[in-house]
Amino acid sequence: MQKVQDLASPAMRLLQNTDKVAASGEPGTSGGDAEVKEIRLPSGHSRDNTDVELRVPKVSDRDTQRAPFAKTNNPYECDGSKYRPLLVADKYEVHEQVIGSSLYRCVNIHTREELVCKMVNRENQSLMSAHFRLESHPRVQPLHEVVVSDRFLYLVFPKAHGDLHSYVRQRKRLRESEAKKLFRQIAEIVQHCHQNGIILRDLKLRKFVFADPERTELKLESFEDAVVLEEPESDWLNDKRGCPAYVSPEILRTGKYSGKSADMWSLGVILYTMLIGRYPFNDAGHVHLFARISSGNYVIPDCVSARARCLIRSLLRRDPSERINSEDIMYHPWLAKEEKEWMPRSCDQMVPSSSLYDD
Repeated sequence: MQKVQDLASPAMRLLQNTDKVAASGEPGTSGGDAEVKEIRLPSGHSRDNTDVELRVPKVSDRDTQRAPFAKTNNPYECDGSKYRPLLVADKYEVHEQVIGSSLYRCVNIHTREELVCKMVNRENQSLMSAHFRLESHPRVQPLHEVVVSDRFLYLVFPKAHGDLHSYVRQRKRLRESEAKKLFRQIAEIVQHCHQNGIILRDLKLRKFVFADPERTELKLESFEDAVVLEEPESDWLNDKRGCPAYVSPEILRTGKYSGKSADMWSLGVILYTMLIGRYPFNDAGHVHLFARISSGNYVIPDCVSARARCLIRSLLRRDPSERINSEDIMYHPWLAKEEKEWMPRSCDQMVPSSSLYDD
């Protein structure tokens, strides 16, 4: 049996130089004075918050003309450390960043409607293509409007009622009945994405937002970091990207990996965190965290029902070929069958709060 050190060593050797860098020159930063973590993995990478990132091959977008484009020549305005609201297309005023999100508060200056806005480079055709493929799906945040400038795309979305990460953190952990209803919605989204040739890649709790104030209906916030496959059945990827706590073991190794299987591992981390209130793999530093992930060893407390434990284990399998896939997950007994309220024993709760893992 191969040792943990051997499994993790390719990533471990390249992660010794993990350091801090300053954000600069990106839409949505305030003078480039924020510090974020940069993780070095094989083949070189660029930074995006705390995510493990290697660049994605460009995907041709056949549907870009379908967007409700409005033209603007306004660049993003940023003066040192002083942020000035941006007027876009003489219609939207873009304000400060939403806490814990990559979106910005946005106001329609004519109707005063509160919205949110994402600013991305015009070259990010993958994101737009994914939205066009699933634009009518009820579990995906609809695009209110897309505004094009010389440098950026301004994607305007309806305002949500908070995200799932903040909700789990506030609640400590979720009762199984509630977790089941919410996770079933997440699984439906992932299943539909995979059926349409979309690999989400950076799956995490914060990717899902509530569409209603009662916090019962979830939607996928956006397709940032997604890969649109030219052939839906061929999901082999070389680039490596994801939030550290959610990244799968095969991404830490060199070579190709199945994007769909990596998404399913991230689903396992999401379910574990919803039910238990902490990440299955948790450590203060990336090197030790990745060693834990590579080992595949985690503990499920007795407070989780047998069927839920079974689903978690079906998702968090170190061998990608042994994981349950998005087609079969909806048939798993924990999701497929309604049962009486599970009365758990007390759990040792440790709510995930560090931005190292889910910001």
